[in-house]
Amino acid sequence: MSTEKTYHFSLLKQQIAATFLATHSVSSDIREWKGNTITDFQEDLRSKTKGSISEKWFYTYIKNDTEKLPRIDMLNLLSAYVGFDNWNDFVKQHSEIEVESESESEVEVETEKVRRTFPKFLWLLLLLPLLAFGVYSLYPTGNTFTFCFTDADQREAITKIPLDIEVIRKNESSLYFKTDSLGCFSYTTPENELKFVVKSPYHKTDTIVRHINSSTHKTVQLQTDDYALMLLYYANGNKDDWKKRRAQLNELISENAQIYRVFKNAIGIEMYTKKEFINLLTIPTSTLKKMQILDKVYANEKIVKLKFMIQ
Repeated sequence: MSTEKTYHFSLLKQQIAATFLATHSVSSDIREWKGNTITDFQEDLRSKTKGSISEKWFYTYIKNDTEKLPRIDMLNLLSAYVGFDNWNDFVKQHSEIEVESESESEVEVETEKVRRTFPKFLWLLLLLPLLAFGVYSLYPTGNTFTFCFTDADQREAITKIPLDIEVIRKNESSLYFKTDSLGCFSYTTPENELKFVVKSPYHKTDTIVRHINSSTHKTVQLQTDDYALMLLYYANGNKDDWKKRRAQLNELISENAQIYRVFKNAIGIEMYTKKEFINLLTIPTSTLKKMQILDKVYANEKIVKLKFMIQ
């Protein structure tokens, strides 16, 4: 991105913050916005322009420095938010201001040469605090965690329905989010560790704990809740999806898979055939509801060994 484009996009972000601050009490540094502040900004943008941006887009282009400008439609939307017709109008207006400012400076230089040296050093002294602040603002004020969720069986991103995320905070109330259209969510916190609960109608609830050093971007696999899925199919008489699920399981599990049921009291194990296990997974019984998968081993993209328990 050219220096001129960087400059104008930086001016646009400053005016976005000023516009939002006119009706909201938040930090004047747009880089520090997160959580509810971003949500409030999304609502304010939508009410004034009838357009919207995602939280992921905000983190990519507003909170971070990027090598290229956002798409022109997004630049037009944000320019309209701060009172301009579009992005070209914003750039033109500020370019005219720059030209006028340069002309006035030339006149002052010609008519007041004696004062030239003093203003130069005065401006330098005034810019030093701003420069120090700019350098400081380049460093993140918190740790950003990003997670994307996939189905453990199908190995595909969970995008058809948004997942519910409950971020658990120390000595504070929980915060609630939903995954985006890519099946992901991001959260910025000054803490080095993040703990959250992820819930889905058709996947088993899981509690995730991650340290910032382990990974800032993590793919999390969720186990299918076969009981909830089968109950939905049976309740709606959906034979096609029920047959499709059986076909998926048949493709996923190797013909010679070793399938063990482990008992709580550890008195022994019970072997299941592939067909018996698929039947168990596709009928919404109390046994299926209490099933817990203990271990799965894959080879050539198929399950070759599996252990489970009935709680």
